[in-house]
Amino acid sequence: MNFIIWLIVGAIVGWVATSLMGQRDGLLMNIVIGIVGAFVAGLVLTPLLGIGTINQNNFSLPALMVSLLGAVVLMAVVNVFSRRGAFR
Repeated sequence: MNFIIWLIVGAIVGWVATSLMGQRDGLLMNIVIGIVGAFVAGLVLTPLLGIGTINQNNFSLPALMVSLLGAVVLMAVVNVFSRRGAFR
């Protein structure tokens, strides 16, 4: 059951991140962006802020915000590299 909630919350975080960045992605990509963004936030932001992410089974509002920030940072980094042609 926790896995399903994790996927749903990851999809919501990914959807919000893509909406903030002005992109349109599908459901699967939103899930990937949300979960990988939460992973990035866990590596970078959790030690700085002391707040867990959704990948650490913390589904509180601060954890959702940190996961969302990680997803936005992930998308910004991917956009920088994709504009240079690194991923083409």
